[in-house]
Amino acid sequence: MHGARGQRQGLARTDFAIRLPPSGEVCLACQHTSMVQFGCRPWNLSLTSVVVLALSNMLLTFLLLQSETCIPDEMPRDLESNGITEWNLGTLIKEQQQLQLQQQQPSDCVTQDYQPLPVDANGLKLNIKLGRWDGRRMFRTFDHVLVGSSFVELSQAYRVCLATQSSVEKLHSIVQAAHHWTGPMSVALYAAGDEEFEVLQKYLVYLRRCYEPIRERVTFSLAVPKVRSPKKQPREFELPELVDCAKPEGTLNELMNGISNEQTNWRIRNVYPQNHMRNLARKNCQSDYVFLADVDIVPSFNLTGALDEFLRADTCDKCAYVIPTYELDSRVRFPPNKTDLVRLARKGLARPFHQKVFIHNQFATNFTRWLLDTSPSHKNYGNVKSGKVYVSHDVTNFEFLYEPFYVAKDTVPAHDERFMGYGYTRNTQVYEMYVAGWQFKVLSPVFTVHWGLQTRKTRPAWRERQNSANRKHFETFKKEVFARYMRDPLKMMKNAN
Repeated sequence: MHGARGQRQGLARTDFAIRLPPSGEVCLACQHTSMVQFGCRPWNLSLTSVVVLALSNMLLTFLLLQSETCIPDEMPRDLESNGITEWNLGTLIKEQQQLQLQQQQPSDCVTQDYQPLPVDANGLKLNIKLGRWDGRRMFRTFDHVLVGSSFVELSQAYRVCLATQSSVEKLHSIVQAAHHWTGPMSVALYAAGDEEFEVLQKYLVYLRRCYEPIRERVTFSLAVPKVRSPKKQPREFELPELVDCAKPEGTLNELMNGISNEQTNWRIRNVYPQNHMRNLARKNCQSDYVFLADVDIVPSFNLTGALDEFLRADTCDKCAYVIPTYELDSRVRFPPNKTDLVRLARKGLARPFHQKVFIHNQFATNFTRWLLDTSPSHKNYGNVKSGKVYVSHDVTNFEFLYEPFYVAKDTVPAHDERFMGYGYTRNTQVYEMYVAGWQFKVLSPVFTVHWGLQTRKTRPAWRERQNSANRKHFETFKKEVFARYMRDPLKMMKNAN
């Protein structure tokens, strides 16, 4: 009979092995009371053996039930935020080059539905020949292919999860976002073909080796195109002992240099499925609320805890809370608070997102009104100083093409996956929310940042081509939205064909 320890590790294993002695051999097991073994004929079992076996099974059953119903230790409300603020992470990260991965801490309560991943489990958990198809069978998706060691606990501790998505060549952007956001984070990844898939796997090993926030807080999901799906199964990749953790972008670029011209040209010709990726990232969050943002959008410091505190008092079922977004000159440091952001804006080193490229993108947020509480005479100036999140104002001039980054319950309409590439991808989802009766409310003093002051000259011509293609889909989309809700608050149907 296996001991109690063996049974606990096997989760109430009851299949005991029966070993019969050779013919004529003396059965010694029955002569010992300190060991209970099934070596004798059933009719020679002593009453003592039966009693010991029954009591042992009862005890182990009780321990098993306790292990499945025990309550995990409460997660801390606020995790200490890393002070790294530079886009390239500066020299502070270099100190992590010699650090080894943290040892896995044993859990006092290990349940069947969740067991922490070992810190060295960097291989993707999926079968590349399987996957869940989208509605038009153009893409296959895989949920939770690589899960951070604390993602489940963080999802239980916080009411909001940050969801974002990325192609391989832009994945370096999550490093700073993961250091600023201290709650659970869901990242949807896109890879086409075996070359990109291999680079993706190698870079994920690098990210998890260098950056503890990614190793602990982030869950990764994957999408692949049907027409160029990877054929090789995922495997473990090893990195050199010394890697430069201060250069996430440079490290990725080195890996991307191995991509063939044929693969690069294919990617240029084929659009990126942004809305598929947004839906995938959002639905792999496990919290009630989701903060959906693009991969190159960086949250302000202390956003996670302050936002979580605000949402715990939220009673609005159909409210979307807008987080204002600014472009930031790449030569400055990340602003530690709203007051410093406003100071940079007055010097021309920061401005509302897309203000010069396409003003309607964020115009309805009303940044002029959002800036008022930075004056000491404003009634909510105390919130600005303390960092407490509150509703600055409602969006009263909603217009089509508005694309705010917002926090809302995960009951909002999905992103329509007919829109791919650029143009009409985010704003159509926001438009449907508005038609469905969702209210948009602007929060302060929190914000997000996009690095670099954008101009029209920096926008590639292919974006306009994709925008034109999506504009045609919108003619059908707006008719469907009207039929679904029987409302047309922006009078969009006047221009319907």
